[in-house]
Amino acid sequence: MIFDSHTHLNAEQFNEDIPETIARAKELGVTEMAVVGFDTATIKKSLELSQTYPEIQSIIGWHPTEAGSYTPEIERQLQERLTTPKVVALGEIGLDYYWMEDPKEVQDRVFRRQIAIAKEMNLPISIHTRDAMEDTYKILKEEDIRDIGGIMHSFSGDPEWMKKFLDMGMHISLSGVVTFKKALEVQEVAKEVPLERLLVETDAPYLAPVPYRGKRNEPGYTRFVVEKIAELRELSFDKIAKNTTDNAHRLFRLV
Repeated sequence: MIFDSHTHLNAEQFNEDIPETIARAKELGVTEMAVVGFDTATIKKSLELSQTYPEIQSIIGWHPTEAGSYTPEIERQLQERLTTPKVVALGEIGLDYYWMEDPKEVQDRVFRRQIAIAKEMNLPISIHTRDAMEDTYKILKEEDIRDIGGIMHSFSGDPEWMKKFLDMGMHISLSGVVTFKKALEVQEVAKEVPLERLLVETDAPYLAPVPYRGKRNEPGYTRFVVEKIAELRELSFDKIAKNTTDNAHRLFRLV
């Protein structure tokens, strides 16, 4: 049993074959997944999927590349939808200085607002950070998220950054990037992260692991992430699968 802790089965790339994609995931041992909604349309779809399929939980929030469209009305709707059954975390939220759709101060404000909501509602958070590790760390530290915790989604930092985020109570989630030949820092993280704080994900339809790199990613391919981590750590596939699934259950309060 494997838990894909971050997937976008609500993306348009899956419009034609959601039931088949879920069935293929089960064949590969991926029996649970969290579908992440990050704007109005994808939040709606995530909630629909989690209400339809027992294997699916929802994570919903407002993505940093959408920060400029975050309004009091969007916030009200988000707070309302966070009370929906099977919503297990608030995300993905954070900072994105790569695409830089909105100024840093706008992203900062929207990030902090959503952390405040997560604390009010006692929900863990799922963090997106791209080219913004230092500012992301600074905000999480200033906002003191230790009591709610959460996930560094598709973590791409080095072991030193990993330790800093672990120290504030976060989990480290590894995606298909760990299978890439040149992703040496992420592979070092995979070897060092404490097993009780490790999660696995696809970020499908993006970041397909080897041997499907460059193709559409899908939740079933979390299996190849687990296989690579097991190989790097010289542990059994079953141990990595069980630990990461147990960790997801604990964090998302599914136990």
